[in-house]
Amino acid sequence: MATIQDAIKGEVDGNEVVLFMKGTPQMPMCGFSGQVVQILDYLGVAYKGVNVLASDEIRQGVKEFSNWPTIPQLYVKGEFVGGCDIIREMFQSGELTQHFVDAGIPAKTVEA
Repeated sequence: MATIQDAIKGEVDGNEVVLFMKGTPQMPMCGFSGQVVQILDYLGVAYKGVNVLASDEIRQGVKEFSNWPTIPQLYVKGEFVGGCDIIREMFQSGELTQHFVDAGIPAKTVEA
């Protein structure tokens, strides 16, 4: 029988970019998730949003999966990139765009 960890791994492995977040990309339910959605949308990156509020099992399971205590969590090509603060800092420095480009994911270049 599949566990929640198997389901989370399936999402991470099955999508080039996946954001575990509170709410949906169309309606974020917390400011931190909203900030990451704005950054990804601004960069024009295609991603899948997974609403952790839909299930306590997913919300707790993703924290255990990444060994990271907070939501949102961004994964790129199966790799955990970080939460809101890390994503925001990477975006501001241009590192996030470069990370997407290096991973072969189209992203808008932002002038620093």
